[in-house]
Amino acid sequence: MEDNKFKEIPKEKFEFANVGDKISDAKFDTKPIGYFKDALLRFSKNKASVAAFIIIILIVLFALIVPIFTNNAKKGLLDPYYAKKGPRIASVAEGTNRRLANGGTERTLRETSYIYELAIGAGASYVTGSNKNTVTLSQGSESKYSPINYLKSSYKQGKTNYYKGNVDTYLEVGFVFLSLTKDELEAIEKWQAENNLQVLYPLIDTGTAASPNKYYYGFTDFSNAANYWYKVVTKSFDTDIVRQYGVLTPVSTKDGSDKYLSYSDNLVLEDNFLRDDNGNVLYSRPTGGGAEGMHQYEVRVLYYNYYIFKNGFQPNYLLGTDSQGYDLAYRMSKGIQLSLILSVIVSVINFIIGAIYGAIEGYYGGAIDLILERVSDILGGVPFMVVATLFQMHFAGKVGALPSLIFAFVLTGWLGTAYRVRAQFYRFKNQEYVMAARTLGARDRRIIWKHIFPNTLGTIITSSVLVIPGVIFSESMLSFLGIINLGGSKTTSLGTLLADASSIWTKYPHLMLAPAVVISLLMICFNLFGNGLRDAFNPTLRGSDE
Repeated sequence: MEDNKFKEIPKEKFEFANVGDKISDAKFDTKPIGYFKDALLRFSKNKASVAAFIIIILIVLFALIVPIFTNNAKKGLLDPYYAKKGPRIASVAEGTNRRLANGGTERTLRETSYIYELAIGAGASYVTGSNKNTVTLSQGSESKYSPINYLKSSYKQGKTNYYKGNVDTYLEVGFVFLSLTKDELEAIEKWQAENNLQVLYPLIDTGTAASPNKYYYGFTDFSNAANYWYKVVTKSFDTDIVRQYGVLTPVSTKDGSDKYLSYSDNLVLEDNFLRDDNGNVLYSRPTGGGAEGMHQYEVRVLYYNYYIFKNGFQPNYLLGTDSQGYDLAYRMSKGIQLSLILSVIVSVINFIIGAIYGAIEGYYGGAIDLILERVSDILGGVPFMVVATLFQMHFAGKVGALPSLIFAFVLTGWLGTAYRVRAQFYRFKNQEYVMAARTLGARDRRIIWKHIFPNTLGTIITSSVLVIPGVIFSESMLSFLGIINLGGSKTTSLGTLLADASSIWTKYPHLMLAPAVVISLLMICFNLFGNGLRDAFNPTLRGSDE
């Protein structure tokens, strides 16, 4: 009777009855697909959500990596001389013939302005000990310190020559006057000798208060006077040159008169250096009274090299600098960290409070639900903007701006989660498996957290993720409006960066562009990611391809 025995049918004989793409491979799998595995499979087929998730990961990595690998970030640099500058990476700029990442901006320069830019490179090429500048403007343009990255074209309009080119705004800072102690001065002298990199340059002859040097620009405007190391005519003296060519015109006095100097490649500007009685140029001079060792010393430094001396590296800024002179990439990373940490903390707290509150409402119902719902209605009618403002006015000074903001978000932020949990509990609490657990003597706490709550987890997770973009937007808006102030030397917010750039973004668009793009990406990507999770955790779609 061997033929009458049950024979096992090989699994290769089975195939899926549903038509279309399968959630498994070609082989028949007898193992059931779990809830989370099924959700992951459906989520992976949502290309928009996957792309959004990848972008979020990249933004998070940016926020974590930049503070580690950015030299400027490690030192927490604030450099007002390099404020509001564009992106610059010295190695990339040099490798692309100063075409990319060069900290440049497009300029149309008059002849005197073009000479001024080239004079920075010529002045930086001054040979120590020569007592005379012999560098031509052409040689100045070839100097690595020349602010002119490249010249596009030149033209003449009327009697004026114009030059179009790209100017490195970092090198354009050029020379600056500093006041140093004796120890600081000696440290610079020692460093430049060891590194063969010149920091100190000849001082400019300013004259005296009783007899000022009429070729010194500093009496008119001290802001960039250190770059006018050559003789110029200023508006203080009414000469034929001023009337004909305008102020800040380079002049030569070799023939005994003020002679206008026009641009040419082989032009050597006549220097206006401070010299001693023997005709030697001076690199420093003591200022103030008191004992000799207590003097301050006035010096003129090439700021690019002084920056290297002070920090140990060249000025490299991946995204440029902000309005104060901080590394914008570093500030962006800190702003992203703050936004994400704040939003995750608020989301977790809202998750906990909302889950407990909604579970109690939905499970017990009746009078308890009625009372708790009225409390929710009252809290739901409180405007968030008013709450945030009042908390900042009365609590920020005691607990800090960030904890105060978290309290404002949490006061009413959990209401949405509570509403969703309550609805899910009403949906599942009368299911057969719940009734069976209750019949077997399970306590309410066990039924709530072991039987009903897991079925609401997908909805709660989705709602919690969708809270994140709302928190990021609200925090950025409050910072932008100045209701809260999360800016400081060590951290800032994306909204604060936008607020700082709001009045100057037309001239410095990178200050507005970078934080605006990041905020937009975070908002869009978290919404797409949340929508993908919502569809993936939807029990009605289990086993489907939609």
